[in-house]
Amino acid sequence: MSRGKIAFFTIILTYFLIVFGGYVASSESGMGCGPEWPLCNGEVIPDLQGDTLIEFGHRVIGALLFFLTIIIFVKVKKENSSNLERTVANWMLGLLILQLVMGAIVVFYHLPSIIITIHLLIAMIFLGILIWFWRFNSGYVIRESNDNHQIKKHINRIVILLFITIGLGAYIKHQHYGLACGWLECGAEAIPSTIPEILQSIHRLLAILSTFYILFTTYKVFSIYNSRLKTHMVLALVVILIQLIIGVMTIVSLVSISFAVLHLAAATLLFAIVVDARTLIRD
Repeated sequence: MSRGKIAFFTIILTYFLIVFGGYVASSESGMGCGPEWPLCNGEVIPDLQGDTLIEFGHRVIGALLFFLTIIIFVKVKKENSSNLERTVANWMLGLLILQLVMGAIVVFYHLPSIIITIHLLIAMIFLGILIWFWRFNSGYVIRESNDNHQIKKHINRIVILLFITIGLGAYIKHQHYGLACGWLECGAEAIPSTIPEILQSIHRLLAILSTFYILFTTYKVFSIYNSRLKTHMVLALVVILIQLIIGVMTIVSLVSISFAVLHLAAATLLFAIVVDARTLIRD
């Protein structure tokens, strides 16, 4: 199987692992294997039921992801790859190893919020690298010109905005600050005064800013000849609008598991779409 196809399957698996990880956290199943890693409740294969089944399933998917990543890494090293590909492959493997270490820390120290947040953000960077590998090995790119150079800068900023928004949202969730504000208002005062209210307000502001920036960039993209980039940006705009609705429903439902997981799923999909749009533009 070609490197591009393996990268594509690894992207799908990474996306599923991130979303499933959100379910593990939302269902409070993260300690289903106890404070042990890599063993689960002292066993290689534990009694698979309840929280243990959920957490162990997450670990099994992670192991499969590690295996596929090693295959990509070996292929890059063995094939006639560019220095850039080799460097990115090193970063990819390094991030995956760091991710495994962070996962172990999460278990050993009973799910600290900041570590879980970093765990998610590393997964997002890893997903971005996989998308880069997949697109790098496809034949479709947009060569940079004066026009799309500006678009590239806009998309770079959107990626950073989304990355920060996702990280802050994860921290808010795991600190149980999700209901610090209502779906529209935030506290009795005009200006939020408590830490949970402030963080939730910043998260919402970043989400709104991201929405308008994607709308602006989509408008700019439509002045460029390329149809593939237009499709990406329109899709990103649709997903972020859906994400805003899911965000409201998450609050209305008092942060139900289903809406919390959907919120993460939409955010991850949006991040992947925008990163893929960025990889289309190449120097």
